[in-house]
Amino acid sequence: MGTPEFSVPVWRTSSRSNGAMACLEVAVVPGRVGVRNSKDRSGPALVFFPSAWRAFVGDVRHGGFDHG
Repeated sequence: MGTPEFSVPVWRTSSRSNGAMACLEVAVVPGRVGVRNSKDRSGPALVFFPSAWRAFVGDVRHGGFDHG
């Protein structure tokens, strides 16, 4: 049986979210990173391996998805 602190993910919303627009929530559990829409918390979540999530976040931080 799992330990209680890992039985239910703790979802976090970006500190940059102003509450008026849709934002992502992220939950980290051992070996996985979950991502869901904060406006649809009962909806589906995407699940990534931590290495894939780190690569994605790194690309975002370095402008890898900027269109312009």
